[in-house]
Amino acid sequence: MPTPRSSTHVRFAAVGDIHVQKDSAGSLRDFFAQAADEADALLLCGDLTDYGTAEEARVLAEELGGLSIPIVAVLGNHDFESGTPEVVNEALTRIGVRMLDGSACEIEGVGIAGVKGFAGGFGRASLGAWGEPAIKMFVQEALNEAMKLESALAKLRTRRRIAMLHYAPIVGTVQGEPSEIFAFLGSSRLEEPLLRYPIDAVFHGHAHRGTLEGRTINGTPVYNVAKPLLQRSRPDVPPFHLYEVPREPATEPELAAH
Repeated sequence: MPTPRSSTHVRFAAVGDIHVQKDSAGSLRDFFAQAADEADALLLCGDLTDYGTAEEARVLAEELGGLSIPIVAVLGNHDFESGTPEVVNEALTRIGVRMLDGSACEIEGVGIAGVKGFAGGFGRASLGAWGEPAIKMFVQEALNEAMKLESALAKLRTRRRIAMLHYAPIVGTVQGEPSEIFAFLGSSRLEEPLLRYPIDAVFHGHAHRGTLEGRTINGTPVYNVAKPLLQRSRPDVPPFHLYEVPREPATEPELAAH
């Protein structure tokens, strides 16, 4: 039975790293239906497909097609593998999924900013833009994604705000992965915009063996919602993270100034 709609909270089901393959047809409908029963909206945090092919994107669109709740998504690195991320984007946009890439949307009074993000490492271990052009290009990609996140956050006009990425913006939620690959799991550069805007929560995926929850420097909760991590950490519940945001009370229209 669907959970009754709450008059006091907006509920989001967040999950990433679904990694849909061409033979995944029929395997995710019950999972997505469970999320729709418990939440007011579904947030998909990248690696929606395994190789980013048109066939995988079609399967995912069919699996999601019967949902009646809003769906918001960002792409992940796997969605770029075949060099055609636009086919994943287009297949999901056709069924009404709101695809974010340095952009923002609003669901029931909650603003959502989204970006894929990129790698580069955390804190003092962050890769610097020094030396060969290839290194400078790598670092610039992380800076570009951080700027896109900043732009998306700046668009939000709601009091309640959520950010969603694929790559991790903090080291806390990649703990558990081999330290040698931390630099490829996210970047502190993605945290910087999150410190400049009031945010209720941040969701990301990518680190399958990371940690479920951490916090930014200023205390904003960050949730790693990679589906493999959720399945392993909480085998007794469906592998999505359910997050509630208080609904904003309705206000009277402001009187026009005389």
